[in-house]
Amino acid sequence: MSLAQDTHEIPVNPEAVIARYRGVRSFTESLCETLEIEDYVVQSMTEASPVRWHLAHTTWFFETFILRHHAPGYRSPDPLYAYLFNSYYTAVGKRWARPQRGLLSRPTVREIYAYRAHVDAAMEQLLRTTAQAAWQEILPVLELGLNHEQQHQELMVTDLKHALSFNPLHPVFRERSEEQYGDACKLRYAEFPGGVTPIGHAGNTFAYDNEMPAHRVFLEPFLLASRAVTCGEFMEFIDDGGYETPLLWLDDGWAALDAHGWTAPLYWEQRDGAWWAFTLSGLRPVDRSEPVCHVSYYEADAYARWAGRRLPTEFEWETASAGVAIEGHFADEGTLHPLPTPQSPHPVSGLFGDTWEWTASHYSPYPGYRPTEGAIGEYNGKFMCNQFVLRGGSCGTTKNHVRRTYRNFFYPDARWQFTGIRLADTARGVS
Repeated sequence: MSLAQDTHEIPVNPEAVIARYRGVRSFTESLCETLEIEDYVVQSMTEASPVRWHLAHTTWFFETFILRHHAPGYRSPDPLYAYLFNSYYTAVGKRWARPQRGLLSRPTVREIYAYRAHVDAAMEQLLRTTAQAAWQEILPVLELGLNHEQQHQELMVTDLKHALSFNPLHPVFRERSEEQYGDACKLRYAEFPGGVTPIGHAGNTFAYDNEMPAHRVFLEPFLLASRAVTCGEFMEFIDDGGYETPLLWLDDGWAALDAHGWTAPLYWEQRDGAWWAFTLSGLRPVDRSEPVCHVSYYEADAYARWAGRRLPTEFEWETASAGVAIEGHFADEGTLHPLPTPQSPHPVSGLFGDTWEWTASHYSPYPGYRPTEGAIGEYNGKFMCNQFVLRGGSCGTTKNHVRRTYRNFFYPDARWQFTGIRLADTARGVS
């Protein structure tokens, strides 16, 4: 469910809005149910943040962009929170340095939960008393804030996984069933005719500004794999010297491999000749049927070259997803690990959930793109440089956060997210 943006046509039901708000906020806190107090404070690298910071930052968003503008008399529990929990909104004010978020032992976790409760109470009071005429201004920012929190739910999970992976005790964040999920569906290639095709979000439901405006692109006929690359298939790449063959790699990718010592996907290690991987349910043998994940763009591109294929563009991916139901393994079900892609009547399966899929597309603005005015305009547009687009969502994404037009983006050496690979090729008359 998302909140309608067009408040002229449909009167807003405050209780429905509050229910949506509560649902997102409570799911964030439910992800923390198995944590010990020490788990909240660890920051394992510059790109990651402590769980406690995510809890506070998502709260800061509602305080900064809604309560301070629409709730007369609202007061923050501490004015310094505006400095400590701002992320990258330079137009809003100064902020604590990102690499040093793990140095903040105060405010305590208890105080941050109190901060969340304080803001939630003020938000619910505001939403219950807002006049219909004011919803046009509040509702789009509220929906953005809720989607922003859903993004941070996934970041909480992946940042925590990265932190826990350094612990030789291999801590279990969530217990996982030993159920066998079967083999992945057979790898085939579906052929798409190309031509002029619509791309991007249209309509009055929520989307980020980087998904707009809707426009047309021309595509040559192309092939897209019926599922993502599996761990077993990626093992073949490793065994064939994929990490030792510079001709398979982009120059920047080979430099990253050399600098970081990559020999396998992140979290993989060999024990007695077998591959094991650290997961959020502890150290487990790698399931050959599962989609491979925690690979960088560079690794995805190198694998595609080795396989004699390529990565799809984001436009090919979006075109192929037309008519495909948003079904897969998402954070809502609690597995928090990609599972084998089952058989499907659709020629392309597993496009949503499980792993974000790297595309060959640079993260750039669509024709006619204009960022949102004001500080909120810093949300996406300022990052349209040196990054690549990923599509589809992952096992760490909540299901109602995903759209066919959703454009995620990361730097090409990023590996700590649930990032995977789907192959494509130019159609040659044979599928």
